Amino acid sequence: MEIITAALTDIGTVHEIVQSTIKAVYPHYYPNGAVDFFLAHHSREHISADIELGAVSLAFSDGRAVGTVTVIGDSINRLFVFPDEQGKGLGGELLRFAEAEVAKSYGTARLDSSLPAKQIYLKKGYMVIDSRTIEADGDFLCYDVMIKRVAANGY
Repeated sequence: MEIITAALTDIGTVHEIVQSTIKAVYPHYYPNGAVDFFLAHHSREHISADIELGAVSLAFSDGRAVGTVTVIGDSINRLFVFPDEQGKGLGGELLRFAEAEVAKSYGTARLDSSLPAKQIYLKKGYMVIDSRTIEADGDFLCYDVMIKRVAANGY
């Protein structure tokens, strides 16, 4: 897998990965209001702002964009892999890459985990430090704040 820093010309690809994954996976875990919240939260505008910061990475496998992750400071955000590419270890590779980016300046990585990803992050050594709920159009969106110690030069 190759991981590159996303450019503004990649906004459509990053947005497609994020939105298609949310639409395919999140309805199994969240009510419609929460799914709509996630879709709006991961808008083209938010993704574009993070790309302009140089914080968004795009993963390729066999020449095809398959996943994305955003790292801002000690926070790992917006880690998504196309649904048809899940289960191949690509998300784990993206997570290791993101942790290595965090480890360049911080000793601990932080992330907000959606319900679909919680068990994956627990298996990767993350610990829940807080559980939060947001009201989303009459529904509720629950997520966990998680942390993990990351080693310097960890990737």
